[in-house]
Amino acid sequence: MPEASVQLNPNSVVPAYRQIVDQIRLHIDQGTLSSGDSLPSVRSLATQLGIHFNTAAEAYRELAEEGWIELKHGKRAVVRPARSAPELKTVEVEGLRQRLRNLVAEMRLKGIADKTIEWDVITTLQR
Repeated sequence: MPEASVQLNPNSVVPAYRQIVDQIRLHIDQGTLSSGDSLPSVRSLATQLGIHFNTAAEAYRELAEEGWIELKHGKRAVVRPARSAPELKTVEVEGLRQRLRNLVAEMRLKGIADKTIEWDVITTLQR
């Protein structure tokens, strides 16, 4: 990945595949990864992160289902062109809210103050 790396936190309550999905999605959103950029092969990513092949494959499948990357058998995953925001179903929005609540809960468990969490959220939204 061009200047975009994925790092796993083995102590996180967030599953490894989800950490990969979230980080790659963030790299695309922030422009670190652009349309047409190739991602490492599933095997290469799994080796680099010290995880099972299926974990990396699951992350790539989810990114493809969400429309962030394109997968073709025997070829590297490629970042798809930017698209307009899709219409989200109520259940999808609630799922995203639940993930955010889980992240905030994890931050609190790690001893991060609410004011710091609030600052992190605000500064992330301003990027």
